[in-house]
Formats: sequence, C-alpha cells, structure tokens
Amino acid sequence: MGAQTMTGEQAILGLRRTTLREQAIDSLRRAITTGELEPGSHVSEVDMAARLQISRGTLREAMRVLQNEGLLTSSARGRLLVRQMSDTELRDLFTVRTALEALAAQTLASRDDLDTVTGELRAALARMDAASGPPWEPRMQADLDFHRRMCELTGNDTLVRAWTALEGSIQMSIAASGVERAVRNMDVPRHLEIIDAIASGDPDTAARAVRAHMTTAVSVLID
Repeated sequence: MGAQTMTGEQAILGLRRTTLREQAIDSLRRAITTGELEPGSHVSEVDMAARLQISRGTLREAMRVLQNEGLLTSSARGRLLVRQMSDTELRDLFTVRTALEALAAQTLASRDDLDTVTGELRAALARMDAASGPPWEPRMQADLDFHRRMCELTGNDTLVRAWTALEGSIQMSIAASGVERAVRNMDVPRHLEIIDAIASGDPDTAARAVRAHMTTAVSVLID
C-alpha cells in the first residue's frame, strides 16, 4: 500500500511539475514573439523565475526548450539572450518554409478529396479572419494554425515534424520584424489564393501560389 501511495504521489508531483514547465514555456514564448522581451535582450534567470513565480530549475527546463526552438541563444559569455534574427537568417528560414509548404500544397492538390481538404483550409482561414485585433496574438496564432493545418492535411508526418521544427523561428521572425509588419502578412485574400490554387487540382499551380505568398511575406517583413 505504501509503495502504491508513493507512486501515486510521484505521478501527481510529476504532473504538477510538467504543468508549471509548460506554463513557463508558453509565457516566455509569448513574451518573446510579441516583442515584450526584445531581440538581443538578456533573459535573467533570477528575475524571470521571480516574475513567473517558479523555481529556477523549472525555468531552466523551459529556457532549454526555447533555446532548442531557436527563440533563445547563448552568448559567448554563456548568458541566454533573446535571439536577434538577421535578414539573412529570415530569408533562409522562409526558403526552407517555402519548400515545405509548396510540397504540402502540391500534395493536397493531387488528392481525390479536394472538397474536404479545401473545406478544412477555409475553416482555418475563417478563424483567422474572425481573430481581429488588437491584441494581435490570436490572429498570429490563427495564421500559424492555417499553415500548420495545410501540412497536417497531407498525412505526411515527416513533413509536419519538419515544419513544426521551424515554428519557433517563424514566431521569432514576428518579433524581429515587429507586430505591425507581421500583421500585414495575415491578409485573408492572399491566403485564399493558396486555397483556390489547391482547389484547382493542379499541383504546379498550388506550389506557385505558395511561393508567391512567401515571397511577398519576406518582402513585407524585411523591406
């Protein structure tokens, strides 16, 4: 009985710890992607742990996750800084992202159930349209959800994992360029062009629509 009780207590404590860690990750990620923590700024372990009211150990776990996502980077002195994305890094990011999403669009355009696929994407776009701001965070999240959903609908788990690995850097591009520019990329008609291209059933047309969308997105964020 004692051993069983201890196992239950350990499970509960483990759950609490995980919940705190996830909450810390979400809070830090939101602060970075909204620009509350500015690119290049130092994230003080002592100050942030006090601010979030969590232990420094839990904070370190959260910061390690965000470092792996590319939102935090380590300086030469070992201090963790909010990543400052250069124009070259942003272009490189969108080059890879374009390749992944163009593949997703091509795959979807080849599907037999185009009505179902495009219906899912139209629903995702409607959620983005409904998430008007300010605050802009819900619309930004809905925009990410649209692009993620396009990848998920392919049924290609490797493609989804590759796109998800870029998600932190995609969010970082918002912080690097500023919310105002990022919001300009969340234009419903431009996203509708992707859906219509997929609905055409022509994989090449679908891929071109994604490439045009991303080319415009980069020019907005950088220029």
